[in-house]
Amino acid sequence: MTATAPAPVGFWEGPGGGREVLRIGYPLILAQLSFTLQTFVDRLFLTWYSAEAVAGAVTALFVVWTYIGVCIGTGEYVTSFVAQYLGAGRPERVGAAMWQGLWFALASGVGGVALTPLAEPVFAFAGHSRIVQQYEVTYAQVLLLGTLPVVAMATLSAFFAGRGRTLVVLLVNVAVTAVNAVLDYLWIFGHGGFERAGVAGAAAATIASQAFGALCFFALMARRPNREAYRTLADWRLEAGLFRRLVRLGVPAGLHYALEIFAFALFMFMVGRLGTAELAATGIAFNLNMIVFTPMLGLGFGVAALVSKALGAGDVAAAERATWSGFKMSFVYMGACGALYLLAPELLLAPYAAGSAPGQFARIGELSVVLLRFVAFYSIFDMANVIFAAALKGAGDTAFPLRASVVASSLGMLLPTWVLCFHLGYGLYAAWGAATFYVFLVGVAMLVRFRRGDWRTLRVVEELEPGVDRLAAAEK
Repeated sequence: MTATAPAPVGFWEGPGGGREVLRIGYPLILAQLSFTLQTFVDRLFLTWYSAEAVAGAVTALFVVWTYIGVCIGTGEYVTSFVAQYLGAGRPERVGAAMWQGLWFALASGVGGVALTPLAEPVFAFAGHSRIVQQYEVTYAQVLLLGTLPVVAMATLSAFFAGRGRTLVVLLVNVAVTAVNAVLDYLWIFGHGGFERAGVAGAAAATIASQAFGALCFFALMARRPNREAYRTLADWRLEAGLFRRLVRLGVPAGLHYALEIFAFALFMFMVGRLGTAELAATGIAFNLNMIVFTPMLGLGFGVAALVSKALGAGDVAAAERATWSGFKMSFVYMGACGALYLLAPELLLAPYAAGSAPGQFARIGELSVVLLRFVAFYSIFDMANVIFAAALKGAGDTAFPLRASVVASSLGMLLPTWVLCFHLGYGLYAAWGAATFYVFLVGVAMLVRFRRGDWRTLRVVEELEPGVDRLAAAEK
C-alpha cells in the first residue's frame, strides 16, 4: 500500500509544494544558467572571431551532442537512483550507484575517442561551405576527445542533486563557468602568450573547465562523512545488475534529449543549405533560446529528484504535486521570457552585433528578429516537454519520452522542412514553422502521458525481499 501526503495548504506549502520544488530547484536552475553562460560566451567570442566560426561551432555542437548528450543523460540519471535509495531508507547503496555512473563515463570517453575520425565525412556530407566545414570538424573532434571529463562531471553532480544538496552543484558550476570564460578569452583570441586557436580554443576551454568541475565534485564526494554514510569509495566495483539497470533506464533518458538535439542538428544541416546568414541567424536564435530555456532544465532535474525520492518513500501524491508545482513556475517564467523575445529582440541581439564587423551582422540580425517570434510561441510547449518528461523519467518511464520525441521530430519537423524548403521552394521561415510544430507536438504528448498515470507504479531501484538485511544485500 502506498502512503499519501497530508492535504497541503495552498500552492506553496507541504510535500511537493512550490517551496520544496524551489528549494531543490533554484540552485540547479542557476547551475544550468552557468552552463548556458559558458555556451553564450563561446558563441559570443566566436561571433566576434567570424560568422563562419560561430556557424560551424553551433552546428558541430548539435551533432556531437547527439553522442555526448546520451552519455551525459545516462550519467545524470544516477540522480534518480540516489534519490530513490534515500527515499527507501537505503543510503548505503548510494556509493555503488555513483560508481556505476563513473564506469559508464569511462566507457563514454573511450567511445568519444573512437568516433573522432568520423567528423570529417559527417560534415562533408552536410555540404556547407569549405571554411564552415573546417570549423565544424575541428570543434567536433576536440569535444569528442574530451567526452570523459564532460560525462564524469555530470555524473558526479548526481551525488549532490539526488540528496537535495543542490547548492553544492551551483557553487561548482559557478567556478567552472569562471574557468571556462577565462580560458575562452585566452585560447580563442590568443591572449596571454597562447596561440590564437579559434574554435579549437573554444572547445578545449569547455573540456578543461569540465575536468576541473569533475575533480571538485569527486573531492567533495570522497570526504570522510560521505565515505562513512554512503560508502562512496568502498563500493567502487562494477556491479553487473546495477550497471545494467542504469543503462536500461538511463540510456533512453539520455537518448530523449540527445535525439532531440540530433533532430535539430539535421535541421541545422538543412538550414545551412539555405545560406550562411540563415545558418548563423538560426544558431543565434537557438543560443538566445538556450539562455532562458536551459536553466529550466535545472528545474526539471529538481522535479525528477523529488519524484524519485517521493516514489522511493511510497508517497505518490507528493510526486504528482511536485510535478505540477514545477510546471506552474516554469509556465510563468517562460511566458515572461516569450514577451521579451517579442518586445525587445534588438536588445537581445545587441551583444552579437557589437563585436561584428560593420555591415556584416545586418542581414543576420534581420532574420534573427523574426526567428525569435517563433521561439516566443513554442517556449511554453518546450517547458511542458521538460517538466513532464522529467517526472516520467524520475519515476522510471524513460522509454516513452524517447519514442514520442523520435516520432514527433521526424514527422513534425524534419520531413516537413525537407519538403517545404527543397521541394516546394519555401525558405527559412517555413523551416522554423515546422520546428515550432514539432515542439508543440512533443510538449502535448508528455502532458498526456503524465496525466494517464502509469508512472505511479514504477520504481528504479531493486526491492528487497522481506527480512533481507540491507547492508548484506549491498555487499552481494
